[in-house]
Amino acid sequence: MTSSAHEESAGTETVLPPADTVVVPADEDPVAAAGSELLGGPPGRRALLGVSWWTPGRVLALIVIAVFALGMVQKSPCYSSGWFFGATTQYTHACYSDIPHLFSGRGFAQGLLHKDMIPAGADGTRDPNMQYLEYPVLTGLFMQIATWLTPRSGNLVPDREQWFWMVNAGMLMICAVVAVIAVMRTHRRRPWDALLFALAPALALNATVNWDLLAVALTAMAMAYWSARRPVGAGVLIGLATAAKLYPVLLLLPLLVLCLRAGRMRDFSRAAAAAVGAWLLVDVPVMLWNSDGWWTFYKFSSTRKEDFGSFWLIIQELRGQSLGPWLNILIAALMILSCAGIVWLALSAPHRPRFAQLAFLVVAAFVLTNKVYSPQYVLWLIPLAALARPRWRDFLIWQSCEVVYFLGVWMYLAYISDSKQHGLSEPWYRLVILVHIFGTLYLCALVVRDILLPDRDPVRWDGSDDPSGGVLDGAPDRFVLGEARWIKEQATYAPYAPAGGGPEDWLAPQGTEKPAL
Repeated sequence: MTSSAHEESAGTETVLPPADTVVVPADEDPVAAAGSELLGGPPGRRALLGVSWWTPGRVLALIVIAVFALGMVQKSPCYSSGWFFGATTQYTHACYSDIPHLFSGRGFAQGLLHKDMIPAGADGTRDPNMQYLEYPVLTGLFMQIATWLTPRSGNLVPDREQWFWMVNAGMLMICAVVAVIAVMRTHRRRPWDALLFALAPALALNATVNWDLLAVALTAMAMAYWSARRPVGAGVLIGLATAAKLYPVLLLLPLLVLCLRAGRMRDFSRAAAAAVGAWLLVDVPVMLWNSDGWWTFYKFSSTRKEDFGSFWLIIQELRGQSLGPWLNILIAALMILSCAGIVWLALSAPHRPRFAQLAFLVVAAFVLTNKVYSPQYVLWLIPLAALARPRWRDFLIWQSCEVVYFLGVWMYLAYISDSKQHGLSEPWYRLVILVHIFGTLYLCALVVRDILLPDRDPVRWDGSDDPSGGVLDGAPDRFVLGEARWIKEQATYAPYAPAGGGPEDWLAPQGTEKPAL
């Protein structure tokens, strides 16, 4: 029997699909239906889904490995020569990666540990602002493990840098597989939404530019644990992810406001305490061993000026000078205002937003207001976008903007690195930055619309509440503001919500008991 995300009507009654029914994207997404023609069309009524060896998890793992491998092939011009010869080859071929350069530049090639002082350069000098590795503890440990696994290969630095990149690529591929399985398990009735992550063009292009996939995998696992009603495990993973990259700590804000609205503060407290404990367990030993080395990441982030990919760089170029100390103040103010808007949206929306929706919005706000946008930062948003707005058309529009930015930033670096100035000039690079910003804002606008008009939310078309919400899924509201408070007050005079669970029910208060069908 065909599994459908939509409700089937029988007379005047609305019949909801069984809780274990798997949603097939081709049944509800025109782009997915068109794409399925490559494989013979949408599944029929007698399709045996998930009962053969080809389970969704195995299919998704193989797909993400294939996409990751294509990304490695895309880096092959740099692997063979571009990282070592020619001033702009790695930019003109769009195959740049931080990984081989930092192997030597941060002392790993010399056998130093990730929090040892960086050796002086060839001229005997050392950057006073970069004396230690500028990455969080867990990412540094990841790099250290890759160093131990890198063969010496005759001690030739180019050969070892190639091996170092290859070892890291293998480890990051494992992270990609973990991430796609975690996304699949977060929405258990919608495993194929994870295909958005697995087939994302930006995943192939950016997977081996830096080490961000480590934090992405830990964050995706945290969301899967929360959806499985395991707040302590989710908190531990958020803490570990924050020890690898700063952005995962932002997930605590959506959890806080959603648990406040649902009256599940005890679950939030357990998750938050576990997150803090896990972060301290990783960071405190390094903090005590080498406080200067531990502090470098945070100092570097705070002292960094306007950099590539941000609209702050556009402002700097138009003004002809940096914003100086005002930059951090303006970024903090914008981020606080963005978070305040997300909090108000979470507490006043007619129906409580889904966890994945708010998680996407808060991380997107951080990305858009940050003083730098490295191309691999898109990896932070891809799993969240797949869960927040699982629609191929909108996802591909956003991904197209990110591919434009990926190509544009390397062409701009080629322009400023080559005396012949072949590539994108400053005005064109500003346009590329705007394309990235507007693409992300477009997806944010759709997510906000889905929150305000839940009948437009594709995840809720079948009457689901919040598949990623864990203890929040189906929980009644306890604390609301604005329109949600007005709706709750009106429920005093209409204690029963309309029967069915379809779009007409989305203005009904959560947790209201329905009469039996």
